This record gives sequence, structure tokens and C-alpha cells, in this order.
Amino acid sequence: MSAPRTQSPTPVRTFTQRFSATRRGARLARLLAAHRLTEWGHPHGAAAYDTVVLVVAELAANAVLHGRVPGRDFSLLLALDDTRGVIRVEVSDTHPALPVPTAAAADEEHGRGLALVDALAARWGVTGRTGPGKTVWAECATVTDGPRPTRTPPGREAVSAPPEGRPRPTPAHGLVSVPDTDV
Repeated sequence: MSAPRTQSPTPVRTFTQRFSATRRGARLARLLAAHRLTEWGHPHGAAAYDTVVLVVAELAANAVLHGRVPGRDFSLLLALDDTRGVIRVEVSDTHPALPVPTAAAADEEHGRGLALVDALAARWGVTGRTGPGKTVWAECATVTDGPRPTRTPPGREAVSAPPEGRPRPTPAHGLVSVPDTDV
């Protein structure tokens, strides 16, 4: 007689794909991320779905508009960590320049991408990578059953508490973390 098998949970599920550094590549990254989120149990209309799809769209657009090196692709990595209740988004490109903060005027159509990422993600940052370029990453909560942290001006700390049972998001630790408003 054999002992019953126990299924170990899959705490981290990943999706990774390379895309051409074109607007079409950025759109495809967003569409495939949306499809993967649905497969992972976060359907259209769920808070995590909407947040992650918007973050992917903004980071992919930045990779195409500002991180493009002719003849080089950008890559997307999604990692769902059920144990932590987090979906990590990583977009890597081969351009060496790090995001530079800019302030968009009220009537400008561009310049708010990373400001949106900062508003939606629990934390985000920029890290170096093997080979040329950088990786811009963001971590988004899979559940939003409590109040969202209040965004405060730089240099001040938000006062609202995280949902019960969830740790307070910590500042990003990496090569650099800048609230860039550039798309």
C-alpha cells in the first residue's frame, strides 16, 4: 500500500515573453498579460486584473518609447505569488538610461506613466540586469479588501494602514526607485 499523495501548492506561477520594441509589441504584452491573469483566476473586472493590466501597459509603453534600442526586444515577466498575495510585473529593456522624473503639465497627454504605476502598485523600482539595460518592476496586491494607502507628497509617510493580515508595503530596494511621470 502506498501513502496518499499530498499536493503541494504552487506558490509562484510565472509568465515570461519577449516582444518587439514597437507599439504593436507593447499592445501584445498587455493582451497576453490580461489573458494570463484570467488563466490565473483574476478575470476582467477584478481589481488585480485592472491594476496589473494598466501597470503592464504603462511599463511596456515606456520600454518602447524610452528604452528602445534598434534591433533589441523588451521582455515581460509576470510572477503570481499566492503566498504573499502579490503579482510582480517586470519589464526589461536594453537601453542603459534610467527613468528620469518629469512633471507633466495639466493639459499634456504624456508624462504620467510611472506616476500611475506609483499610484497603483504597492511598491515599484528599477534594477540593473545582466547584460545591457535595466528592469522596471512593480508589485501589485492580488486582493484589495481594505483601504488603499493615501498618496502623500515625497518626503512624507502615508498614514493609512494596510488591510488586516497584510504587511505594510515597504519602500523599493534596488538600483534606484524614482517616481517618473514619463510614458
